[in-house]
Amino acid sequence: MSLAELKAYIEQHKHLPEIPSANEIKEVDNSYDMGKMVEQLLLKVEELTLYTIEQQKLIEELQKK
Repeated sequence: MSLAELKAYIEQHKHLPEIPSANEIKEVDNSYDMGKMVEQLLLKVEELTLYTIEQQKLIEELQKK
């Protein structure tokens, strides 16, 4: 997903894709599968790292110009 698509998704749904909202977590009253949540959060960390790497490449290209 591009950053623009991610931004639009967050604006529409008020949470990250594939991550339940805070209200969804509260509704299940602590019975949410925490192993699944950790897995999803690690995927999001990985995605954010990749976005950061891409942004850094763009910054370095612009600085060279």
